[in-house]
Amino acid sequence: MNDYFFIITVLVFLSAIFGYINVRFLKLPNSIGLMLITILFTLGVFALSYFDSTLLDAERYIITHIDFKTVLLDIMLSFLLFAGALHTNFQQLRVQRWPVLIFATFGVVLSTFLVGIAMYYVLQIVGLNVEFIYCLLFGALISPTDPIAVLGILKKAGVPKKLEAKIVGESLFNDGVGVVVFITIFQIASLGSGEVEVLDIVKLFGQEVIGGIVLGMILGWITYRLMKSIDDYDIEVIITLAAVMLGTVVAHKLHLSAPLAMVTAGLIVGNDTVRGSAMSEITENYVDKFWELIDILLNTILFVLIGMEILVLALEGEYILAGFISIPIVLLCRYTSLLIPINFFKKRLDFVPKTNLIMTWGGLRGGISIALALSLTEVMERDLFLVITYIVVVFSILIQGLTVGKLVKKVS
Repeated sequence: MNDYFFIITVLVFLSAIFGYINVRFLKLPNSIGLMLITILFTLGVFALSYFDSTLLDAERYIITHIDFKTVLLDIMLSFLLFAGALHTNFQQLRVQRWPVLIFATFGVVLSTFLVGIAMYYVLQIVGLNVEFIYCLLFGALISPTDPIAVLGILKKAGVPKKLEAKIVGESLFNDGVGVVVFITIFQIASLGSGEVEVLDIVKLFGQEVIGGIVLGMILGWITYRLMKSIDDYDIEVIITLAAVMLGTVVAHKLHLSAPLAMVTAGLIVGNDTVRGSAMSEITENYVDKFWELIDILLNTILFVLIGMEILVLALEGEYILAGFISIPIVLLCRYTSLLIPINFFKKRLDFVPKTNLIMTWGGLRGGISIALALSLTEVMERDLFLVITYIVVVFSILIQGLTVGKLVKKVS
């Protein structure tokens, strides 16, 4: 227990210090600034270790004692997605619900296969012979955009509200769908395609996705009814916290998608109708501020952890080359996967100009992709795909994140 308290203390301390440096001097969006500072800090610790390895040993101790996948996917993600959904413009999202749904399902599956096929041939050119099913796994883990990275950066990018609803809505749902796609392909890869029935795949996918959304609707409705029956902001804030924690536990026990459950519950509790009828003005203020604080705290810790994950990478020349080649592949596959739904809905829903370009460049990858890459086994080329994923994520957050605002201004 002391070890965990020590690790949490160090992470919160580093988050506070790096956050202060960013706000005081760099003035970048928090997710970008924190990750950049942590990477530079880790590289500095590497250099210092030639003279004294104390700091490097301490940083390695933290990384090796944290199961990044479990911490992010099983714990932090539920809180972050509920907070994100709670503050999403429900009216805009309802108008854009059909394109968001297609982007988050059809778009993710198509991107998974496009990336998988492209990487299979590209890796062979680089001299790395990797089985197709493992390339498909990489496609599944890199295709979902990260709502945690997207939400923070879009707020400062000045994206039109209609387009923001599409990008945010897609990123809130597509990571839940992406995790389910990844789990499905992971099971096929583990068992061998001959032992997996198509019906089993459909059943698993349906149970995770539909079950998660239904659980979220039930949780949201119960939370709404409880909050409506009392007027006490302290207890109402605790009710929302309990809904997220209990909902996550139930989702894991029943093998449902906890991310999709939390997004659905957050959208229900956060929509204007529920706010107006279930929350007094003071309750609404406290609920919003509480979840904003949770969001900011977990975000800062998450991006510090992402920066530190450089310590677990096997930085071999071929892996790094494959990582840089994969950046344009991932972007091109995302652009292609959005073409059909965007062209289908364009005339009916009055899309802003260059929607596809902005959604491609603004669809950032983040901690979810790294967490999934860390869950790969050695047989699945974990070291290779972890390096590739890390390079794509760092490029996504630092380069795309810093320039998406300029792109929006240029094309709108």
